[in-house]
Amino acid sequence: MIEYYLHEFLQYTAPFLAVLGVVVFVHEFGHYWVARHCGVKIEVFSIGFGHELFGWTDKAGTRWKVCWLPLGGYVKMFGDGSAASTPGQTVHDMNDDEKKISFFHQHVDRRMAVVAAGPLTNYLFAIVLMSLLFMLAGQPFTPPVVNGVVKGDAAARAGLDVGDRILTIDGHSIENFEDIQRLVSLNTGTPVTMQVERSHRRMAFTLTPDFVKVKDIFGETQKLGRIGIRSGPLEYKMQPPLEAIHQATLETWQLTAATLKGIGQIVTGTRSADQIGGPLRIADLSGHVAKEGGAAFVWFMAVISINLGLINLFPIPLLDGGHLAFYLAERLRGRPLSERIQAAGAHLGLFMVLSLMVFATWNDLVQLKVIAYLRGLFS
Repeated sequence: MIEYYLHEFLQYTAPFLAVLGVVVFVHEFGHYWVARHCGVKIEVFSIGFGHELFGWTDKAGTRWKVCWLPLGGYVKMFGDGSAASTPGQTVHDMNDDEKKISFFHQHVDRRMAVVAAGPLTNYLFAIVLMSLLFMLAGQPFTPPVVNGVVKGDAAARAGLDVGDRILTIDGHSIENFEDIQRLVSLNTGTPVTMQVERSHRRMAFTLTPDFVKVKDIFGETQKLGRIGIRSGPLEYKMQPPLEAIHQATLETWQLTAATLKGIGQIVTGTRSADQIGGPLRIADLSGHVAKEGGAAFVWFMAVISINLGLINLFPIPLLDGGHLAFYLAERLRGRPLSERIQAAGAHLGLFMVLSLMVFATWNDLVQLKVIAYLRGLFS
């Protein structure tokens, strides 16, 4: 029994803690680094919430610690009343020396820089990871040439054939097969126009992707657009440093755009919300990815870092994007929003974040068949 639980921990929990711990540290270090350079005193740098497991205090008086609930982290600056960086009771009673090192007494531009630094550092970290992968392991690449056509699917109905090289989709240039998958997978049934090269002749096709349920490499069910063509074997292209950085930046942008498009489709109802995942799904994926090897694990960490940065930029109070929205309003008005409005926003943000966490966790339990298992116990 002990061996079983040790195996489960090493397979799923340990990779999950590694991924989340690293991307959270990177995020919070972005806040910390810019705040320190703005002259703000940092009281606490925490990975996780709740009771402290271990930690130390540096020469500047900052308490670095790891807490028992590893689902995030925070940097508590001088003057903060909580981990959510809301003003403390002492903000209005500070003397001039204390105001110099207090976050809330910094110019609004500096406060915006400190808040934006967390998400932007996540993006920079993802670009660095992918750049190293593209230089050392190669960038995954599949020529955009049709290697097979599924009978009865959209491509076959439109007349595509083996050997066709897809040049553009709705005006978007196609460099590799991954570009085709990226553009088609988020399509929920809208006709697309393809420019195709066949026997040195340029041809145009219009087809409507089918919306189907498929299982990804980790066994998770996803609803995606599909046209029914097969690719050739995956190749890896070693990139020189500058091109690796360029491709990593482009890949980061494309992943962000695809995520935003997917969220938009969930909001408008064209895509099911059951694809929203939480910590349990991330832990499950972390375990599967860890078995795929080091390169896949690093890639997964980069994707999680991008998602963490993006989510924190959403204009939801308590998240970095919510703070940025308040500071932008202050910048435009010339004075801060009232404490009553900020407090109401904080309560609304807390409700939204907790609701999303509950919803995502419920989805995790359903997708991982935990709910079905529990029902089976009592039926």
